[in-house]
Amino acid sequence: MAMGGFFAIVGIILILLGKAEKRAYYDSLASRTDAREFLEHWPERPAVGTLKIGGWIALAIGLLMVVMGGAFWLWG
Repeated sequence: MAMGGFFAIVGIILILLGKAEKRAYYDSLASRTDAREFLEHWPERPAVGTLKIGGWIALAIGLLMVVMGGAFWLWG
């Protein structure tokens, strides 16, 4: 269960870091003269969302591990 909690905490941290990275990226684009990418968010930059995707995966695995650990502890 501790390992699942660790994964869940790491997942939440990665999601928050991903949101901050995306905000910082698009805020820097807003200061440029060519703001088309800022307004349309096109083309999508996969590097901006990778931390959020990894965070959601880690959070899902962590919650699954916590539930399985709790079930094994309860009925084990």
